[in-house]
Amino acid sequence: MREMDVSKIKDAVRDLFLKANFELRPDVLKAIKSALKKEKNACAIGILRSIIDNAALARKKRIAICQDTGMAVVHIDIGQDVALTGGSLKKAVNDGVKEAYAKGHLRKSVVDDPLLRNNTNTNTPCIIVTDIIDGDRVRIDVSPKGFGSENKSKIKMLKPTASVEEIKDFVVDVVKEAGPDACPPLFLGIGIGGTMETAALSAKKALFLPFDENNKKKHFRDIEKGLIKDINSLGIGPMGLGGSTTVFGINIVENPTHIAGLPVAVNVSCHATRSASKVL
Repeated sequence: MREMDVSKIKDAVRDLFLKANFELRPDVLKAIKSALKKEKNACAIGILRSIIDNAALARKKRIAICQDTGMAVVHIDIGQDVALTGGSLKKAVNDGVKEAYAKGHLRKSVVDDPLLRNNTNTNTPCIIVTDIIDGDRVRIDVSPKGFGSENKSKIKMLKPTASVEEIKDFVVDVVKEAGPDACPPLFLGIGIGGTMETAALSAKKALFLPFDENNKKKHFRDIEKGLIKDINSLGIGPMGLGGSTTVFGINIVENPTHIAGLPVAVNVSCHATRSASKVL
């Protein structure tokens, strides 16, 4: 049994949120640069260049890539051979978020009640999702999830007889409805199967996966590729001003499900899709 003081997790969460807010992931930056090479619309080209310049400036100056520094989402996979010591895991994670947002001068956007709307001024409490895995390691994935894109995310409980085309039509409709409001070009995380809540969770987890790696199952890989083609043919383009780049990348995470259901969730993420990970 390996003992781990929760202070290590607190420090890791703090450092990861600073990194995520200041540095685009290599695969995300790669996708943006690849789209720039293919784009032919002059306005779209200018916007994509600005996105790349903005990312470089944020990294160099250690300032936020986007003014919406998001609601803090933390996924923690805890090895079953790890004994956490030194206090509350939940408190440690929230303390790490507080320290990051104070140290990085990041916008605090969390309210303590969804109706009364009083800002907590710490960007906490954060969203914490835990899972138990084999081994004696702890994996931490964090995301400062902006709500311009989160607000455009959707879930639909399809009939089990729904075709692949019906699934694709739903995803395309989500992007159409989002239009320019989610700051395209987009990255999409899609969860298929499970229950309502697991489909939504899988869609969010899909955004942590590298966008330069395709699904290992051919039928899901074909859906990803087909959706990219269909969505980019919409002509929404960067910031909704036209062009052939409306989506940069799509990841699907699938789950076993019930014979009577086919949940499909789409988590929409803007061009500044931010996350960072570490294994302790």
